[in-house]
Amino acid sequence: MESRRPPETVLPSRGRLAGIDFGTVRIGVAVSDPDQIIASPLETYHCRTPEQDAVFFQELVVREEICGFVVGLPVHMSGDESQKSEEARAFGAWLGAQTGLPVDWMDERYTTAFARESLANSGLRGKSRKARLDKIAAQLILATYLESRPGGNRVGAID
Repeated sequence: MESRRPPETVLPSRGRLAGIDFGTVRIGVAVSDPDQIIASPLETYHCRTPEQDAVFFQELVVREEICGFVVGLPVHMSGDESQKSEEARAFGAWLGAQTGLPVDWMDERYTTAFARESLANSGLRGKSRKARLDKIAAQLILATYLESRPGGNRVGAID
């Protein structure tokens, strides 16, 4: 996966990051450890109103001691951005404005497919598998981001 980062975006190199698998109905959330070595799935948030969503993310920042966000950027196989990319970028801008934290981007091609494969191999079935899909995709986005940074070679733990 290729990172799509604007040059002005710099996330802190220490502190907990949150990985986001954006969707208009559900948002997968993953978090790193403070050393940014391990990415772990946290939860799947079900979108409500913009006001309630803002409160959720503001509380997430405090509860999990988040210092920045990595939002998955859906792109075409060619690497070109799509309508969904624009929606994810708008969400990232909104998220940064609501929390006051920096937001960076990570190409999310294949993350949902990898998450599905991982869950298929886990032995989970039906609702249990579906309930974990978005947060596992967020974990893969965050783990890939961590691995792509200088000094990468990091590991993401599957729950």
